[in-house]
Amino acid sequence: MTGMTHAMQKGSNIPVTAMAVRAVLRWTGGPEVPDVDASALLVGPDGRVRSDEDFVFYNQPRHPSGAVWRLGKKQLGEAITDAVQADLRAVPPVVDRILVVASAEDVPFQQVQDLRILLYDATATGGSEPLAFFDVRPETGAETALICGEVYRRGDGWKFRALGEGYSNGLVGLATDHGISVDENAAEASGAEPAAGPAAEQTAAMRPPAPPSPQAPQTPQTQAPPAEQPAYGYPQPVSPAPVPVPGGDPTFRLPVQGPQFIRR
Repeated sequence: MTGMTHAMQKGSNIPVTAMAVRAVLRWTGGPEVPDVDASALLVGPDGRVRSDEDFVFYNQPRHPSGAVWRLGKKQLGEAITDAVQADLRAVPPVVDRILVVASAEDVPFQQVQDLRILLYDATATGGSEPLAFFDVRPETGAETALICGEVYRRGDGWKFRALGEGYSNGLVGLATDHGISVDENAAEASGAEPAAGPAAEQTAAMRPPAPPSPQAPQTPQTQAPPAEQPAYGYPQPVSPAPVPVPGGDPTFRLPVQGPQFIRR
C-alpha cells in the first residue's frame, strides 16, 4: 500500500499492514463551526467495551494498555485536526475493533464543514501520504456524534472500514450504546439536562467542550511533556499534565463511576 491512498466509500474496507496507525479527523473551522473531538472505543466481538477504561476521550486520553491514545488538536490553515493513534501490536487480544469517533459540543454535524477521516501508517517518517481517507457525511445532519471508521481484526491481521454512523444524542448516547456505564453524579454536579434517546436510562452530564481560545497563552504547568520519539517514528503516549478545573480541584482525575462528559 506504499505510495497509494485509497479514497473510500461508506462501508468499504482496506487491509492494514502497518504495525501502528494514526486516525486523523480533519474539518474546516469557522465562527459557526462547533469544536470537534476525536475519541476511540475498544470493543469486543459483541460491539461492547469490557469496562469504562476501554473508552479513550478528552478526560481519559490514554488506554491502560498503552495501545491507544489521543494526540490532540492542530491548526493547519483553515483546517483543524484531532487524532488518535493505535499501536496494533499492543492491542489486547480480547479487543476486536477500535472505533474512531467524532463528537461535537451539542451542535449538529450539519454545521461541521468538510469532515474527513484520514488513516496514516504511524511508523512512517516524514510527510507520508495517508493510507486512506473517507469524507464523512451525516445522514440526517442532526447527529452530534459520528463513528467515522473502525480498525478491526480479520484473521491474523487488521482492516479499516469507513462507517459514518451517527448519533443524535451525542457522545453520551454513543458511549452508552457500547456498554459504557455513564456517571450520573456528573449530571447532578453540572446541572446539565439528561441525554435523550438510548442513553435516557443511564443519563450523564455533557457540558460542551470550550474551543481553545487563541488569546489565552498556555502556561508551562498546563503543557504535557514532549513525547519520546522511538526509532520507528511515532510518539509514545505520555501521562497528561494536570488540567485546571474552574472553581475546583485542578488535579486530573479519572471518573469513579464512569466517564464524566464535562470538559476538564
